[in-house]
Amino acid sequence: MSDPNEIAAPTASDVLSHVVRGLVDDPDAVRIDAEQRGRRTILEVHVAPGELGRVIGRRGRTAQSIRTVVRAAATRDGVGIDVDFVD
Repeated sequence: MSDPNEIAAPTASDVLSHVVRGLVDDPDAVRIDAEQRGRRTILEVHVAPGELGRVIGRRGRTAQSIRTVVRAAATRDGVGIDVDFVD
């Protein structure tokens, strides 16, 4: 990445934002931060208080499904992605 403000995985980030905004009651409160850790890009998802459980789902199934879809989208960007849900 030559530009420090450039998102390393724009397709994955857009997909993640779209999916999470569709799950929560307050889509305007959704924030996604990107961070580089070595060769991987970490996308941190922040939602409104009380809505994290909705994004994680029962036994983490929803969160795991979101991670799978976002990793598939990241192949288009040519980067490795991890998704963290931050409280």
